[in-house]
Amino acid sequence: MTLNHQEQDREDHYDVVIPALASSMRARHVLVLGLVAILLVVVFVAAICYGSTSIPLQSVLGALTGQPANGNPDFDIVLSIRLPRAITACLAGAALAVAGLQMQTLMRNPLADPFVLGITSGASLGVALVVLASGTAIGAFLSSGMGLGGGFAIVGAATLGGLLVLAPVLAISSRLQNPSTVLIFGLMTGHAVSAFVTLLVAGARPDQLERWIAWGFGSFSAVTWTELQVLAPVAALGLVVACFSIKQLNALLLGENYARSMGLNTRAMRLLTMAVASMLAGVVTAFCGPIGFLGVAVPHMARAMLKASDHRVLVPATILLGALTALLAQLVSLLPSQFGVLPLNAVTALIGAPVVVFVILRSRSGVFTG
Repeated sequence: MTLNHQEQDREDHYDVVIPALASSMRARHVLVLGLVAILLVVVFVAAICYGSTSIPLQSVLGALTGQPANGNPDFDIVLSIRLPRAITACLAGAALAVAGLQMQTLMRNPLADPFVLGITSGASLGVALVVLASGTAIGAFLSSGMGLGGGFAIVGAATLGGLLVLAPVLAISSRLQNPSTVLIFGLMTGHAVSAFVTLLVAGARPDQLERWIAWGFGSFSAVTWTELQVLAPVAALGLVVACFSIKQLNALLLGENYARSMGLNTRAMRLLTMAVASMLAGVVTAFCGPIGFLGVAVPHMARAMLKASDHRVLVPATILLGALTALLAQLVSLLPSQFGVLPLNAVTALIGAPVVVFVILRSRSGVFTG
């Protein structure tokens, strides 16, 4: 066989194999997304059935489909407590996971998540000023008659605190080309704000400290339908913007120089990505407390399941897997124990910490490719 014939055979082989591999990968992605979606529905229903008291599946389905209660108390439990809790878990998990994916792509760092920008520290400062400063006239007015998770004053304070910390980070990022420098600046800003929060905690009364600790544990249970009217639209807006940024995120995977050569305004894209990630993380922190590890762990879980870094499949997979992981964490936190309900942050740490350790051990070269 001549050289020309060998080259032609090789080209014919590639023409057959490459489309076959691409088709196989697409089939794998569809299968994974479908399985995760089905599992999410199953766990969602289980999260409504399971709690301090078990509710029969028939009652859950009846309440969800709008059947008349006919005096059945289970319907009220489902609609007023467990359904908003499950929806909150889905929104919070999806929001934190997508925010983490955005930050890892932007920073090209496998350990980046939205909290490196100091959003959690800023939100904690806002909550601390309301909960721990209630001895003042303003603090007493804001915190009187309000539950810790349900008071809009606390939610507003947490959101405002996160935005105040975010502002200097965004201002610095617009003048710097190196994402790692922004990462370090965000970390240092968060530590500085946390130091001030520690001073407030040190001077708090026992009752104030108890409320602060309860918020710091993290919870999906305190969010009501009224608060979901704020949480849901904000989280949905951030997720939609992330979906419309898929093409730009894929370009950033290959580096900012390549993205600029493709006509992408990298500075504007960086600001938009950081703003969306911060909004998602800030609203979840305000309503649910500082939920850790979901943002850093879930994107890696999605990559491992898909064996891909293409954001066209990675973003929807991260949304579904983030919601599923948050629901599973909620279910685990309700397992019977001598301590009652387990702290949600402890459960998410048990889920996320092994993933982070695995990522560190696997990244031998220290280079993150998305």
